[in-house]
Amino acid sequence: MSETTKPDPIPKELFEMLSCPVCKGELRWDDGKRNVFCTKCDQRYPVKDGVPILLPPEKKD
Repeated sequence: MSETTKPDPIPKELFEMLSCPVCKGELRWDDGKRNVFCTKCDQRYPVKDGVPILLPPEKKD
């Protein structure tokens, strides 16, 4: 691992079980590991204290 690469905040085996709550697509870490994003619909989710907050966006009326 290089000095600029941050370790994953949660174990890879656990992260691979997660999916996008909007479309069920695969999730990936962004470069800074501060957010995760869906590879299918590109919805982005913040990471707080190493935990992805996978709440779907609020619907706008």
